[in-house]
Order: sequence, then structure tokens, then C-alpha cells
Amino acid sequence: MTDYDDLTTFLGDWGPFQQTVFFLLCVSIIPNGFSGLSIVFLGDTPAHSCLIPENANLTDAWRNSSIPLEESISNGGVTVIALSRCSRYKLDVIKSFSERGFVPGIDVNLSSIQREGCMDGWEYDRSIYISTIVSEWDLVCDNKWKNPLTSSLFFCGVLTGSFISGQVSDRFGRKIVLFATMAVQTVFTFIQVFSPSWPVFCAMFFVVGMGQISNYVAAFVLGTEIFSPAVRTVYSTLGVNVFFAVGYMLLPLLAFFIRDWRRLLLATTTPGLICVPFWWFIPESPRWLISQGRIEEAEAILREAAKKNNVEAPRVIFSTLQTDLKPAKSEPHNICDVLRTRNIRWASITLWMVWNVLSIAYFALSLNTSNLHGSAYFNCFVSAVIELPAYALSWLMFRCCPRRLSLFSTLFLGGVVLLFVHVIPSNLNSLAIALEMMGKFGVTAAFSIAYAYSAELYPTVLRNTAIGACSMASRVGSISAPYFIYLRSYSVSLPYILIGSLTAVSGLLSLLLPETYGMPLPDTIAHMQRFPG
Repeated sequence: MTDYDDLTTFLGDWGPFQQTVFFLLCVSIIPNGFSGLSIVFLGDTPAHSCLIPENANLTDAWRNSSIPLEESISNGGVTVIALSRCSRYKLDVIKSFSERGFVPGIDVNLSSIQREGCMDGWEYDRSIYISTIVSEWDLVCDNKWKNPLTSSLFFCGVLTGSFISGQVSDRFGRKIVLFATMAVQTVFTFIQVFSPSWPVFCAMFFVVGMGQISNYVAAFVLGTEIFSPAVRTVYSTLGVNVFFAVGYMLLPLLAFFIRDWRRLLLATTTPGLICVPFWWFIPESPRWLISQGRIEEAEAILREAAKKNNVEAPRVIFSTLQTDLKPAKSEPHNICDVLRTRNIRWASITLWMVWNVLSIAYFALSLNTSNLHGSAYFNCFVSAVIELPAYALSWLMFRCCPRRLSLFSTLFLGGVVLLFVHVIPSNLNSLAIALEMMGKFGVTAAFSIAYAYSAELYPTVLRNTAIGACSMASRVGSISAPYFIYLRSYSVSLPYILIGSLTAVSGLLSLLLPETYGMPLPDTIAHMQRFPG
């Protein structure tokens, strides 16, 4: 079906039909910007220390001295002296000293008093958040491992969704998967609001992750296959990504005004409800219908599109294709086909490694905004805003430059910049944040290019499954991304060194991929470009 674009030129590039589908598909991406990164605020860890019960009957002096002072790393990466988060002086001992009228630090050397854990729970700073899942279920100290695991379980859901939805979409259609998974994402986010415990929250978060990636990939592929080459480039690099960034930018604004995690989560379900009427305006992919031998249905969609664009469709649109395409219905493809031949196998493995590193870098940098110096809301907003020029750059590069050069340059730029972050002195927080945002800029542009580039590499009969496989491979990176941030507790520099090195190396690896610039979309595996390029 290499002449599909030629046979549908009668529609034009940018009529009312294309404009409507473009806008609605892009709007359907907005909820992904919420659910994908909401854990930045839902799971942030407020300042905390051991709770001293009111009935402990301590003097003010002993109550104020009941928590030991320890070294800790501030949000700016500076080592400071602060109240211990996970221990207190033994309550029965200091209570005895208090009752005898001893003065802490004068009559009693505090360092000589034994310590104990937070036996009565924790007291959390409420100046920034009314509540988070951390403060509600005490995911601190011995349970702090649960916090990064929460994000990882969401990405495990994304991994599962990537594995299932691509094959389902290639078998049953893009449209039905798009709307079914949008419903899953919205409904289970709503159920998540009423989670009575951390395990239930994580179980719902896993399902939300399944829906989140599935509708994103389905919308991406559906638009890629409906639009002409000129609009396809804009859609795949700017359209879906800018609207994802819109959702991402709205997240810190919502979180700033809604400081309770349950109400914030409830607010993020609203955009999903708005998308319900889109079912009647977004069609199935004619390319997919033709690949399944459903020529008449594809023609009906294109005739309706021609009517909306006020143009006349040919009496027979796909007459030269019907004989070749009808047998395709009896030859279903599955995820094993992305490894079946040598050419597609090595292209897939290379893309999987690149996507994996991109996912580590993108999500680690996005999730790290709450650890940066200054306001978590402002840092998250800046992290989202920086994506807009990154997507604009990816569109320009994708329109004018070879694909390999575009992917390599943005990956390598992002990696090298991140390697410089760890050498910035701790007193130059603004410069360190600026470099981190430059690294996020490069990684974001590369991610946008990788999506569009991968869609051009794979054939129509396998495109949704293949993009789903790439997304699935990248989720190994996103699952591990929270633990890259967790390494901050050992060394603030370590995450930047690891992420920067991996990103720069993956840029070099991307040079092995075949070039697709100026080539028609392949429709069968045999039409794919040769690897290495």
C-alpha cells in the first residue's frame, strides 16, 4: 500500500476533517500529562520528625530537645543540620529527666541518651501539603522504599498496557482501543481517590498506568495513519506532545491550589470525561481497515471526510489495491513479528535500547523536580514549560533534517549537559537547575523524535504493535527511574552521572538505525528500510 498517500490526495492536507480529528486526538492526550506525573505531588515527602505525644508531660525545653539533630541533604543538594526524621531520644528517659527538673544540654548531655524509632508515628509539616500518600500512610523511614515502588508499579502497569494494547489495536482497531483505555484510565483514577490503603492505591495505579500508555499510543498511531505526510510530521512531533505538555503544565497549577492528594486526584479525572463525545467525531484508521481487507469501510470513511472537506471523492478509491490487500485479513501479525527477520530484529533491538534510556532520563528528571532547590510547584511548571520549545525543535528537525542526525544530536546534547550538573558547586543552585532543564530539553526533544521516527520505520500491518513494543521496552527504564532518584540519598551527583552517560551512549547507538527521511511509510515488513542504515 505504498501509494495510499497518492490515492487519498483528493482530501487535501488540512481541511475541516483533518482539523477536527487533529484537535480531538490532541485533546485526548491531555489526561496523560496528569496521570503520568501526578505522583510528583501525590507522593512527595513533606518534612517530618517523630511525633511526641501530648500526654508525654514534658517541659517545653525537653519537648523541643526530644528530637536529635542530624546531617541531611536539602533540596538544593546541600548538607544541612536538621531534626532527625526517623529517631528520637528514648521517651521514658527524657520524661524522667523532665520530671526531675533537669535542663537539657546543661544538666544532661543529650548525646549520652539512647535513641529509639518513631514509636508514636510522625509529625508532618503541613505548610506545603495538607496531605500526600506519604503522610497518610507513613511511607517514611523503614517504609520509605514504598515511595519509589509506587511510581514503579504505575510504570509496571504502563509496561503491561504496552504489551497488550498494541496487539489488540492491530487486531481490533485503533479507535476502539483508544476509547476503551481512556475509559479505564478515567474510571480507575476515580476509584483510586477512595483508596483505603497503600496496597489498594498501588493496585489502582497499576491499572491507570495500563490505560494511560494504551490510549496515548493508540492516539499517536491513529493520527499518524490518518494524516497526510505534511500534517503527520506536525502531529507526531508537535501535536500530541504539546498537548501532553499542556496536561503536564496544568498539573502543578492544580496541585498549587489543591493541596490534598485525594481532591487533586479527583480533579485530574475531569479531562477524561470531556473526551467521551469524541467517539462520534474520530474515525477508525482507513490504513488499518485496508490492511485488514475491509476496503469498503475505509472508502466510506474517506468519502465522509471528502464531504466534510467539500471535495469530490473518486468513484472508486482503492481499485488497484483490493486484490493485494484482501488476503492480509487472514494473516494476523503479533509481537513476535518485530523479531522475525534479521532486518526488523536488529532495528527493534536498537530502538528498544534507545527508548529504554530515554525513558530513564525523561522520567527521572521529571520526578526529580520535587527534590530541586526552591518551590516544587514552580520547578515542575518550568520542567513542563521547557518541553514546549523542545517539541518545536523536534518538529523543525523532523521536517528539515535526517532522522538519525536529529535523534543523535538531541540525545547526545541531553547526556553531555547532564554530566556537567554534578560539577556545579552547591552554592550555585540556579546554574545546576538550568543545566538540568537543558538536559530535560534535549531528552524531551529526543523522545518526541523517537516516537515519530519509530512510526516511520515500522510497517502499517505491525505499526501499533511495534510502537507498543518500543514503549514496553522503555518501561523497564521508567520502572527503574524512581530508583535513580533514590540514589540521591547516597550521592547527589550519582543520578546525573549515570543518566548523562547512558543518554550520551544511546545517542551514538542511534546512528546505526536506517534513515527514513523522505521515504513513504512502509506497509509490509518487506518494505522496511535496511539495517544498519
